[in-house]
Amino acid sequence: MSESIQDQVFKIIAEHGKVDVSEVKPESTLKDLNIASLEAIEIIFDIEEHFDITMPDRDPDFDTDSAQGLVDAVNEALAAKQNESGGSS
Repeated sequence: MSESIQDQVFKIIAEHGKVDVSEVKPESTLKDLNIASLEAIEIIFDIEEHFDITMPDRDPDFDTDSAQGLVDAVNEALAAKQNESGGSS
């Protein structure tokens, strides 16, 4: 059984934030988790590498970007990637 996208993203956030994954909630912001802005950028890079996607070019909003927002961005990037490849199954 494979992990959900949310579980995978939360695990990456937890590893970088050096917090237990159970502390990462959908509404948690990076600031809530005491993740420094430089570390937030590393999280974005790791998510991109993990899912083989490119996230939209923008700086993460340290105060308001939630963990769920990152999950949503991954879902959107994966959908766009699938559409670009023709989406054939």
